[in-house]
Amino acid sequence: MSKKYNIFISHSWAYSDAYDRLIELLSKDENFEFKNYSVPKDDPVHTNGTDKELYAAIKNKIQPTNIVIILAGVYSSYSKWIDKEIKISKDEFSVSKPILAVEPWGSEKTSRKVKENANRVVKWNTVSIVSAIRELCK
Repeated sequence: MSKKYNIFISHSWAYSDAYDRLIELLSKDENFEFKNYSVPKDDPVHTNGTDKELYAAIKNKIQPTNIVIILAGVYSSYSKWIDKEIKISKDEFSVSKPILAVEPWGSEKTSRKVKENANRVVKWNTVSIVSAIRELCK
């Protein structure tokens, strides 16, 4: 039986197609099991909560995970929540969570902020992403 990885995927709901495609990529590997701790689109905290409530909700989502995956599209550079997710991953727990930056398929410009804070940066394909997750979560 293979290890089950608890993952948090940082994403912008304005670009939810990339998030959905990443879930599909991860699901393609039959030998890779994961539980997704990402904030769901229909989560009321996402739409109605204060910044403080959303920060706490994200921290609670990241807490049980093995790794944080950030889609490194250029839009990430302009998201105030990316900064908070990076801070939570690195500073809020006794052991920081590894950050995996995934460069969106076909992207020419990516987020420098995300890549500078990532433990690893990979291209948009299942083998690279799954291999990096396994390596960073040893």
